[in-house]
Amino acid sequence: MSTIVSRDDADESGFEDSLDYVTVFIDEQLLGLPIGRVQDVFIATRITPVPLAPREIVGLLNLRGRIVTAISMRERMGQPSAPPSPGEGERELVAVGIDQGGEAFALIVDKVGEVMRLERSTFEPVPIHLDRSWAGVAKGVHRLQDRLLVVLDVDAILRIELPVAA
Repeated sequence: MSTIVSRDDADESGFEDSLDYVTVFIDEQLLGLPIGRVQDVFIATRITPVPLAPREIVGLLNLRGRIVTAISMRERMGQPSAPPSPGEGERELVAVGIDQGGEAFALIVDKVGEVMRLERSTFEPVPIHLDRSWAGVAKGVHRLQDRLLVVLDVDAILRIELPVAA
């Protein structure tokens, strides 16, 4: 998924002046994950719940023989759970695979969009009026023609507070 670009190529093609994102959606909100952090995009069907886990952790899944912790981006961003579809049995969940320190994570989102390349000059800091639960997992924003792209901070997303045992 990654392309190796030499320093000379980057200068000629303008790569250094742009930022690349894999876009995802929670409801209708467009979110961007830095492309360098994304390993996979896949559908997860069999997730094993983890007793006493924080609400954000949906459970564990097996991805090509590797145990992956599934995190609900809806829960992580303080959004209500998606209503079940009528006649829904075993639900397919859209997931974005992320690696952090040798551990694998799946960020469960509503849907995946496209890869988007935006000019570095259009990146802005997190607006002060952005909801606190969103601001806590955002790096900044890009104002697009018809909407706002919230750039997610993968490190902040994975910093989930675990309950302390008594």
